[in-house]
Amino acid sequence: MPTKKRFEYLISLCIYTTFVKTLSEEEVVMQKARARKNRSKSNGNNYNMSNKGVFGIHHVTAITSDPQRNIDFYANDLGLRFVKLTVNQDDPTSYHLYYGDELGRPGTILTFFHWPDAPRGHRGTSEVIATSFLIPENSINYWIDRFKSKQIEFRGPYKRFDDSEQVITLHDPDGLELELVAHKSAEDRSVNVWKEGPIPIEQAIRGFYSVTLSEEGYERTASVLTDELGFIPTHQDGSRFRYEIPTTTAAVAQEEEEKEIRGANIVDVLCLPYTQKAVIGIGSVHHVAWRTPTDEQQKALRHNIVRAGLNATPVIDRFYFHSVYFREPGGVLFEIATNPPGFMTDEKAEDLGTRLVLPPWLESMRKDLEKILPPVRIPKKGNEDVMESLKVEEN
Repeated sequence: MPTKKRFEYLISLCIYTTFVKTLSEEEVVMQKARARKNRSKSNGNNYNMSNKGVFGIHHVTAITSDPQRNIDFYANDLGLRFVKLTVNQDDPTSYHLYYGDELGRPGTILTFFHWPDAPRGHRGTSEVIATSFLIPENSINYWIDRFKSKQIEFRGPYKRFDDSEQVITLHDPDGLELELVAHKSAEDRSVNVWKEGPIPIEQAIRGFYSVTLSEEGYERTASVLTDELGFIPTHQDGSRFRYEIPTTTAAVAQEEEEKEIRGANIVDVLCLPYTQKAVIGIGSVHHVAWRTPTDEQQKALRHNIVRAGLNATPVIDRFYFHSVYFREPGGVLFEIATNPPGFMTDEKAEDLGTRLVLPPWLESMRKDLEKILPPVRIPKKGNEDVMESLKVEEN
């Protein structure tokens, strides 16, 4: 199959269907108007306490051309834990790489599809244009020195939103745009530090801070964020509009207490009129997933999304979580993902990311897959310079 057609086929497999609007614009507007009128009867806190919204970011999935170079950068240079080495369930001949904190908790998970034949992505609208990690306020100089020593190009630090954030911008080896955001909220997220990684604990990344969507316009995207997902508008800085999930509600507080899942509850919408549409490929974010604590809440969210005039997939079992996919009006692919079951379904905490694991329905293909997948070297705990070879056996 030609490279371009194969990539288009993989994209369609990963979301199961091509999403198109099924309701007319007038019907969508009327439905949303009725929804807003009904919701105005209760305040924002009651909205989240009744478990109708998402609780923040679950994971971000991007596309890489080289699994080894990807592992070297994220596990060694940024100090994330390599949580899971598995395959793309819709294209098992390619890797799916997972990074996160010690347990790969929702709100810390960055994943990559290994699609070496995909075209290179081009930045524009209708994409997640930046993925931001949270770092402590006093760690800016450490990261600047680290990037200089490793010859990693970066911009900043610069201030954002009334000087409450210091931001460093950089790109991974495939060109994916990343940000390190120094903010006081890092004090409350020490649980998300990978303590056995190469970065000192007091300087280490503490999961996600936010994602930034680039859009030609922002109103319809904002409507989905607020009316269907439970975000509230909090700030504006020129063409950047910020939305957050309130963390003071009973439901979010319960999630934080029981599962040690917190933060990663911010999305910025960057309005870029007259900018060409992005081409999703190597170095692009494929989709952003929002987290929900239960299957029941996921079903309720899906119901609301469909009622708002957006097409959504059925619930898909991804083994480590359950997923529903849909495109927001601006074209960015969204996912609603459940917090459970989690990554210790098939590995102990101490063994995460140390071997190739397959979901049960692909286990019968192991020998064939091991002949196709390239060997990779896995970082050992606590030492960025020591890599452990993981060669896929050819039996």
